[in-house]
Amino acid sequence: MQKHYKNFSQIITLTNAHNKDGRNLAPEDLSIIENASIIFDDKEILWVGPSSNLPSEFSDLKPEDFTGKILLPGIVDSHTHLVFAGDRSKEYAMRLNGASYEEIAAAGGGILNTVSATKDASFDELYELGKKRIEKIHQHGVQTIEIKSGYGLTFESEELISRVIHKLKQDFCGKVQIINTFLAAHAIPVGDTSQNYIKNTCIPLMQKLASESIIDFVDIFHEQNYFTEQDTKSLFDAAQELKLKIKIHADELNDNDGASIAVDYSAFSADHLLCISDKNIKKMANSNTVASLLPGTALFLGKPLAPARKMLDAGCKVAIASDYNPGSCHFDNLPLLTAISSKLLNMNIAELTAAITLNAAAALGLEKQGAIITGHRPIFTILDFNSIDQFYYNW
Repeated sequence: MQKHYKNFSQIITLTNAHNKDGRNLAPEDLSIIENASIIFDDKEILWVGPSSNLPSEFSDLKPEDFTGKILLPGIVDSHTHLVFAGDRSKEYAMRLNGASYEEIAAAGGGILNTVSATKDASFDELYELGKKRIEKIHQHGVQTIEIKSGYGLTFESEELISRVIHKLKQDFCGKVQIINTFLAAHAIPVGDTSQNYIKNTCIPLMQKLASESIIDFVDIFHEQNYFTEQDTKSLFDAAQELKLKIKIHADELNDNDGASIAVDYSAFSADHLLCISDKNIKKMANSNTVASLLPGTALFLGKPLAPARKMLDAGCKVAIASDYNPGSCHFDNLPLLTAISSKLLNMNIAELTAAITLNAAAALGLEKQGAIITGHRPIFTILDFNSIDQFYYNW
């Protein structure tokens, strides 16, 4: 059924940003239409333009009035870990009080704290926790959410988490678009080795879930004392045989050439990149791999942010995501995070907007999404502002 939304103060189409592949963006690449209307059906955008220029073929449609609001492409949070149980507020307080990572771990904190709580939770408990978090994130204007597994670290528990995400994806269909990412390679189980865990747990489970079309992406935490380059390549080689799309946690704590591996495997995104080298910035700029920045994690942990300006000036396609998780970024409001970190990242308003719409969609391989142009999917965020300027101004 065709719909007519009229009288938006602004429609931020990102037409120019789309035409430039989300790179080297100037403020005018927002491609804003003032006093605008849009016509769409269930599958695609049919027309967008000034309300005064509505084509006669749509004049019989009963319009809905959106005076005093703006329309932009649906906001995408392309990196979350929102299916987990437990609470780690105590260890955050310990960190604020000066405790080291080692001291927190010795006191029972760290990722294994979440793993223990998550393994003790039932399918229904994890589902309800995930449902509440998705509903809250959606209230911030986010229309697409990527969710990773990774707090099970056994075949059975990781399978259960992936199936919880799959059910959330099915149940939110039509309201929130969910992307299911397999991140069993999030940490190494106690008493195991990375090589053995990849070979005997991650790859067999990935094969099982892929055979049932449960998962959309595979991801890995490639980092010193976690998963090596060889681990990563073993997992990615198996993923490519299954025709799974690839993402990677890269260069967060050290420069490990994770960004280079991402490009070599045509990964859709390399995420974190706090410690990326100049040579790998250049390599990413000459690829289709999106540089997904997670400023909330750096802010939460008190670390320097990723070198966003270097990446942008080099021609990288840059996205921003929340990294909502229980340990290093317990924060679920991507629009607020983007506004808060905007000056710290030194990004202009078109770069920021594309980072949570057009380029974030590209980081998830979502075609015909992220710009408001004819033929694209009708996935929108409607905000109660008179201009996009107010969106970033009103923290």
